Amino acid sequence: MTEWYRWEEDALLLSLRVQPGARCDEFTGPYGNRQYRVRIHAPPVDGKANRHLTTFLAKEFGVARSAVELVSGITSRDKLFRIQSPGKLPPFLTDKE
Repeated sequence: MTEWYRWEEDALLLSLRVQPGARCDEFTGPYGNRQYRVRIHAPPVDGKANRHLTTFLAKEFGVARSAVELVSGITSRDKLFRIQSPGKLPPFLTDKE
C-alpha cells in the first residue's frame, strides 16, 4: 500500500522526495512507500527549486500555480504538497488506482 498520496475531499496531498539540479523535470518512482521521487532542473538556491517544482506540479496536474500549495518542507528534500481539484492525473497516479 502506498502512503505517498491521499485525498482530502477534492484536494490531493502528495508526499515527495525532491532531487534539485537534475537534467530534466520528471517523476521517477516511489521512494520507499511514503514518498514519490521527483527530479527538477532548478537549483536549491533562494527558493528557486520550490517555485520551479510548484510550476511543474501545476502543469502536470492541470491546475493554476495558485492551486498548488507547499504544506511542509520548505528547506528540505522531503516535501508535502496540496493540489486543489487536479484537472488531470499523471500516469503514475492513474496506474495505481
